[in-house]
Amino acid sequence: MHRVLLSLLVAPVIGWSADVTIGSATAHAGQKANGFIRIQAGSDAGTDIPVIVINGSKPGPTLSLISGSHGTEYGSIVALPKLAQLIDAKDVSGTVVILPLVNVPSFLEKVPHRNPVDRKGMNNYPGKADGTQSERAVAAVLSQVIGKSDYLIDYHGGDLDENLRPFSYWTKANQEPIDTTTRDMLLAFGLRMIIAKTGGRSLDATAIALGKPCITVLGGHAGTADQEDVDALVHGTLNVMRHLKMLAGPVKLLENPLWVSHYTVLKGDQDGIFYPLVVPEAYVRKGMTIGYITNFFGERISEVVAPVSGVVVYIASVPTVNKGDNLGYVGELASPN
Repeated sequence: MHRVLLSLLVAPVIGWSADVTIGSATAHAGQKANGFIRIQAGSDAGTDIPVIVINGSKPGPTLSLISGSHGTEYGSIVALPKLAQLIDAKDVSGTVVILPLVNVPSFLEKVPHRNPVDRKGMNNYPGKADGTQSERAVAAVLSQVIGKSDYLIDYHGGDLDENLRPFSYWTKANQEPIDTTTRDMLLAFGLRMIIAKTGGRSLDATAIALGKPCITVLGGHAGTADQEDVDALVHGTLNVMRHLKMLAGPVKLLENPLWVSHYTVLKGDQDGIFYPLVVPEAYVRKGMTIGYITNFFGERISEVVAPVSGVVVYIASVPTVNKGDNLGYVGELASPN
């Protein structure tokens, strides 16, 4: 039922043509254009989503690059405009559509995870054309970008309260050829840790349900946009474009990735102050203390222990903890097969 609904909401793949238009941006062959996907006011205010269209000089697939669903994941938000400046449309086969910042209100008001206008997330598809601002924006991205793409990359990172090392998600369809296609895209992107998952209402799961290969990559942490993280996202994207034959040049594939078959979420069990004792990519044993919570007098009131043996995917980067808050993920290691 969900797949049928999504298929009714999207348009046919546009492929390459002399002109490509997304929102108010129209790019002629061999050129770039900037514009906006305009989200009209409804039950609340409207918003404009910036879009960059890079229309290659030769035919090829349409690759969409989408960042900033969470507006304080700065590494990826910085990386995509930089990437757009590096790509010469005359060298491209096909079309690159870039949404560098979907959740503009979150970015401008420095609000992590949600849109401050309606307190909803912008990574919850398919959205609603007559819903709140976040729902209208998501519905527009689905119809105007996801539905017109052959391949997609969804960019995220460590929000203001999340400390992590760059990693990627392999959202599996459990069918071929799409799983092999996305696996190869991940190896071309080159981030060492790859976490397998299925289902959900995120952008990648929505695209996969439509038969459109999509990977999710994360870079940047705790409100930073370090050059190393930004460069990893930029270089990974260019290598994927070479892998897809959209750019000329040799392709380097990741060797010996760190495959994570499943992750367990750590939750705070009390309000207080959180002190982490581990860093991202640290190996931990089941039952090991990896952090603790104190009250506001500094008295230790709770131990945070590893629920499984594995690797720390991310750990909370701020002291604030409310009961029920996510404090981190511990991933279990496994072979991709």
